[in-house]
Amino acid sequence: MSKAQFKKKESTSSKISDVQAEVCSVPIASAESLDDVWPEWTDGDVYREKWDKVPDDPKNVKAPSSTVYFEDPEGKICLPASLKVHYWKRPTEFLVNMVPTVVENTLNFDLVSSNQHLLCSELMRWIISEIYIVWKVFHHPEASDQHGWKPWEHIYSLCKPGKGHVPLFNSYGKYLVRLFWMGCWRKITVDDSMPFDRDHNLLLPASSCRSELWPMLLAKALVKVINTRPLSENVNRNKMAQLSDEIGEFNFIHHLTGWIPEISPINYMCRRKTWDFLQGSIPEFLHKCAKMQQQKNYHQSRRSSALGEHRSHRDVDKNSGKLVVCASFYPNQLHDDPYVYTKMADSSEALRCYNLCLRHSHVVLLTQTRTCPLELPYEAPPEPRWKLIRKKSKKPVISDEPRIIPLPEPEEFIGIASPFIDQRVRSPPRPTKEWVDKWSVPRKQPYTPPLDPIAEGAENEGCEALDTDAAESDLNCETVVEDVEVPAEDKKKDDDAVSIDPPRSVIKEPIVKPILPEAWVELEDFPKCFCRLLVFHNPETYPHQAQKSLLKCSYARGTYYLCVDSLQPSQILISFSGLLRWGEIDSIQGGHTRKSSTVVIQLMQANDMSAVRCPALLQAAPFHWKSRQCQPPIVTIETYCSKATVLNLPTGRHVLSFHTYAELGYHVHLCSKTHFSFGEEDAILLLCTKESLRFSEKAKAIMRALSKLVASFHDRHGQKPHIRLNLEEACSPKQTPLENWQVQKVFNLAVYHMLRDALGREMTPQERFAVLALTADPSLLARARRPRPPAFLQESKAPETWVDRQPTAQEVKAATLLQAAFKGLLVRVVRKSSKAGTKESIRTSALLSEMWSKVECDFDKHAASLLRYMFELSDRETIIYPCQLDEWTKVVFTDYSVNLPEKANSWILVFREVFFFTKETLLLPKVYSPVPYSRLHVINNDTGEELNKLITRVPPLLYQPNELGYTFFAEVLTPESPPANAKWTLRLTATREPLPKLSHAPPLNTFAVQEFQDYYIPNTNNIICGYTVKVTVPLLGTVHFQTSSRHVKIRLSILEHETVVASATGQGQVVIPVANFLPNEEKEEEEEEEKEEEPLAPGGALEENRHTPPAQEDEIKALDDSQEEDEEGSTSGKSDCEDDHSPPPTKTPDHRYLVRAEVLYHSWDLDESQLAFAHLLSFKATQVFFPEELTEAISDMSGSDEQSTDTAKVSRKGDDDKGTGSSSSVSREEMGLDLTKANYTLRVAVDKSQAESIVVKKDVERIEQIKAIKRAWEAAEPGRAAKAWQLRLNWLSQFYLPKDGDVPEEEPDTIEAEEGCSPIPPNAPNIPIEQLLSIVVPPLDYQPFIRRRTDTPILLDPEMEECQRQERLERIQAYQVERDLLVEERQQRATLRRERMQGLLRQYEDQQTAMVQEQQKFHDTRTPQNQKPNETRKWLNDRIKRREDKHTADEA
Repeated sequence: MSKAQFKKKESTSSKISDVQAEVCSVPIASAESLDDVWPEWTDGDVYREKWDKVPDDPKNVKAPSSTVYFEDPEGKICLPASLKVHYWKRPTEFLVNMVPTVVENTLNFDLVSSNQHLLCSELMRWIISEIYIVWKVFHHPEASDQHGWKPWEHIYSLCKPGKGHVPLFNSYGKYLVRLFWMGCWRKITVDDSMPFDRDHNLLLPASSCRSELWPMLLAKALVKVINTRPLSENVNRNKMAQLSDEIGEFNFIHHLTGWIPEISPINYMCRRKTWDFLQGSIPEFLHKCAKMQQQKNYHQSRRSSALGEHRSHRDVDKNSGKLVVCASFYPNQLHDDPYVYTKMADSSEALRCYNLCLRHSHVVLLTQTRTCPLELPYEAPPEPRWKLIRKKSKKPVISDEPRIIPLPEPEEFIGIASPFIDQRVRSPPRPTKEWVDKWSVPRKQPYTPPLDPIAEGAENEGCEALDTDAAESDLNCETVVEDVEVPAEDKKKDDDAVSIDPPRSVIKEPIVKPILPEAWVELEDFPKCFCRLLVFHNPETYPHQAQKSLLKCSYARGTYYLCVDSLQPSQILISFSGLLRWGEIDSIQGGHTRKSSTVVIQLMQANDMSAVRCPALLQAAPFHWKSRQCQPPIVTIETYCSKATVLNLPTGRHVLSFHTYAELGYHVHLCSKTHFSFGEEDAILLLCTKESLRFSEKAKAIMRALSKLVASFHDRHGQKPHIRLNLEEACSPKQTPLENWQVQKVFNLAVYHMLRDALGREMTPQERFAVLALTADPSLLARARRPRPPAFLQESKAPETWVDRQPTAQEVKAATLLQAAFKGLLVRVVRKSSKAGTKESIRTSALLSEMWSKVECDFDKHAASLLRYMFELSDRETIIYPCQLDEWTKVVFTDYSVNLPEKANSWILVFREVFFFTKETLLLPKVYSPVPYSRLHVINNDTGEELNKLITRVPPLLYQPNELGYTFFAEVLTPESPPANAKWTLRLTATREPLPKLSHAPPLNTFAVQEFQDYYIPNTNNIICGYTVKVTVPLLGTVHFQTSSRHVKIRLSILEHETVVASATGQGQVVIPVANFLPNEEKEEEEEEEKEEEPLAPGGALEENRHTPPAQEDEIKALDDSQEEDEEGSTSGKSDCEDDHSPPPTKTPDHRYLVRAEVLYHSWDLDESQLAFAHLLSFKATQVFFPEELTEAISDMSGSDEQSTDTAKVSRKGDDDKGTGSSSSVSREEMGLDLTKANYTLRVAVDKSQAESIVVKKDVERIEQIKAIKRAWEAAEPGRAAKAWQLRLNWLSQFYLPKDGDVPEEEPDTIEAEEGCSPIPPNAPNIPIEQLLSIVVPPLDYQPFIRRRTDTPILLDPEMEECQRQERLERIQAYQVERDLLVEERQQRATLRRERMQGLLRQYEDQQTAMVQEQQKFHDTRTPQNQKPNETRKWLNDRIKRREDKHTADEA
């Protein structure tokens, strides 16, 4: 916060323009943290506050020549557009003949009569009405604390903090105001400069005591708070809309009391629900006799069931907590929807009936409901007893129409209280030309007749309205500073010396108490008059609360988690406040630095003070750690200031995630009467590792019932049946499709598994029988899943004679009889053991007691195990108990953390471990990394494939147990400035234990990385590079490849003997997470090393072979080949002879690995300079004789042959010297890479302990072959390389295009070698060699010389003709086979169709025969009179007989 600036008083008034007034009123925030501007309120700060200016020189205590005032460091306040500020004045300036005081009357106040000129502002109306509402709530006759709240107690000046303090007038002009903002009480500093308009009217509320300052100071602080609210989005279309958007969702009761506002719309269709809610929230109007009766029946419940069924917002108990319910008008502002104007018109007409006006929109207090008449109906006196003797009854009125008895309509009224009831509305003044030019929208105006405007609410008043307007204008004229009339008492006070003593407690003149006028609004008209319901909750009435706040000068985002675990339905009040605007900090326009006032004015004029801002947003949705799927939000709050809502949750455990967003800051406040936990992820995740309350209660209930059954198993008093019924009742499912007997079977099986886990071993036969007797289920062991020992499997193995043999019917019958007999015996024995008093029962009871003692050692654990076994053994899709729904929130997790090295712009292997799963597990891996780029890969080691990922994250998957486990691999790309002492964490979350186990503990986090960098040289095969890998021990490696261009498509492969063993593709970079490298035998490695060292040895065999002529080389090569063939033949013969005596030698596999990177889709495009540089590198890589040597060779070609031979030897010797290490490669490694050229980086990472067991070298086999060929040519024909070099330079010179300004030099004979250029041959053109080598030669077009039918020409030879003939034969044979299969399939289909037709015909004939038989039966049962003649019956019999014969013949 900037320091306070003190200015001297220069004149009685200082005028500023309208735009400047709006700009300087915006609070300034120069600090990075907004929390330092309005600090939290503490009484200690008030004690230490300095209320006057400290003199620069402490010794000089004389009064200054001019008065010094305190200036608000946050600038002037910003008033709405309806109030035009013309100048500012101090109290000592406009209260000339009065002594200013902060509080003069401490009993009551009046803020309406003296502020008629402010009623045109919606902001001022809301401030006045809400101050009255809070006063009404705290000073109600039935309120417990009659002196709990006074508005001036929010102001502090020259007083000690405490309840009931009275602030004093400070001549220095510094005051502190205590208001609730962003979740806590804060200290807001204001000065006493007051705004005035052109008519010298004070633009802040004032009380009827003109010398009181507390309404102005309190309103000034409230305006400061509302200035943090930006304009809503629906009013940013024109300038006129700003006049009607002064409040929006803002309310001042929240800042005056700290109560949480819940805003809900009022709908006419739901008025009955609103009425039910109000009846349960606010008091009900009763007559005196009814009140007395209610006090007698206080302890009786009042229609609790009716309210429980029809409560709209939530269930509210009047006695549990106090609610303040208010209602607001329809906003009187511009809209795009014409339907809104219809509602506004209906609302205005309805409000007139209750002496309210829509133009004076404000908030009203709902005091009580009424369902009875205001006055009791007249009760006639009782008739005397003598009139009841022989009382004549009234004669009924006889009519032909039914008599309708009218039913009385129920009286349903809502009491409202407002300071503006019966408040007359003056006609709005005509707008000035300047105002119209500034705020009106240019459009064509229709013609209107020159009629005088009629004030709203004055249609029936006649001329009285004009008189009242005149009177009000006279009253307003009295507020002018120059014409103020000072009473005698004020003059007397002014003559006295100014003091800071508190005001006198004796009040001479009585002042009207601030009593709110009240009115009754009918329920049918209530939704028409008001559009929103404001319910204020007192947080002190809620025993459980949680708050989270974040204030900063950038986008504020946060994620929190809520866990609710309750046995009853719970309600949580969620309050959310957002800070979207603060001074010059504007996250939308960009930048968080302070701007000068001129720049701010230009920005505001350019944006018309209406920059669209996104509202603060809070979303709450169900959350599950075992799922990546986003659930739809169940709570959404969008606000520009503060808003609340109530979340209703059913019984059980629920976990919700809260996502918050605001531009500058936010505050979340949760209140509930049910215990809940709200905080960060780690704290809530620990709570979810425990069992839910519903689960624990259900498990304990079942376990207690089972314990009673075990304790009373040998019961002689006959209570065992009753206890078993209690156990069945505890296990009986509710609201589930399963029946009791199905659940009982699952329960019996769960009891068996629970007891086996409690014993920690396999049960003995006696113990298994005891479990059968306990559960009364003889078939339990048949369903139990228990491991079989190998001895039992060996004994139960079928004899060899029964293998592949089907049993006969007699054997099956005999086995069935044996099983039935054994089952019957088992059932009888189990029943006998269940009866009390038998020996079996006593023995079983002793065994059960011994087993149950192990269970009671950890009762809760085994109770949870029993219930969880029931869930696992039943169908997972079927819910047995409601507590099974809480299992989705039950998790188990473990964390693995490693330290991140502080390396900038580098690739780091963070984590690579193997995990083994013992059973099928649903697992979710999640990474917590301080670095933005962090990737996790999971590889199945059995298949070598990487598991599927959801974009860049690993989704929850069902992991199956395997032999080699799963490798979890993580990589990180660090930024330019990596965080210090950062930790990377992997969290594994599963549904239940056991979690996967590491292959070794603790996890490794140190790796050795070999890094190789080089330039990219394009080629026809699109291969970037190749590196060979040799290892001495089996190890696990990771290969990472990265290019200088992040748009290149790459494929990285690991080949073993030209076979791809691992491959991966990517863009810009690619990684192979796991690569298994196997070693070769030591002998083979030693032989290879010797072969590599032979060319380097001087005078070796290979050195001599270089000097032999080509013909001799061919002969030697042929001789060597023949010798090798003879040796192979002899060895093969020996092996054939010794085949019978010794086994054939086993050939060990030769492991040779090659890491290759390729460019896909020609995606690496190089510019001209990069391409020229790549051609130069390609030439140098394959060059054997360098230009310096070739120049010397050319100059010596004119000499003798002996000299040429010597020269060749010298050149070869130089070649050998350079062969040990090329100059280009050495310089490249020493000097580093030029990052502007196309380059790549290859990294191979292994465990640090195995760093010396791997050797990675660049694959130069092809380059060495080319160099060997060139050496052979030079050895056969000395001087060949020099001649070829001269021809190449001559050929390249024809493609050289000299640049402008290049002048060829004319000294070809005496040219010295410069740095970067080589000597030029005598016959070569005078062009630098580096430029010639960098020339890009266009490819030769061979199209005119090639005649072909395909894109690639192929030479047709006999072998290719034979291949084509074989392909044709194979196609013909495949066609014949396919045709035969198709014909066979068609024949089968035809056969099936014929059989189906015959079946249909037989079915039809059978139906016809049956129908005739039914007809015959029907005719036989008829009476003899209606029967047909015998001939007809005979004909029918013959027909039936013929059909039966025909059917018999068809079957035969």
